[in-house]
Amino acid sequence: MTAERKREAREKSLLGGLVVRAGLCRADRAFLLGGLIELASVAPGSTEHRRLREIGAEAFKGPTLDLSSSSIKETSE
Repeated sequence: MTAERKREAREKSLLGGLVVRAGLCRADRAFLLGGLIELASVAPGSTEHRRLREIGAEAFKGPTLDLSSSSIKETSE
């Protein structure tokens, strides 16, 4: 495996870990992608960006979220 492929694999693993950390492992993939597309439109440094970043920073300090009882649609894939 080349150094570039190792770097890409590590990056994907870390990003997948964020999905696990947020308790979204069983969420529908279209739901996740839609949410990420919406997040991409949040301007860096904006009030919303700072608010979401603070939520994320706090989440890293605690245990992995368990949202299994939430209304997030499970994937059938």
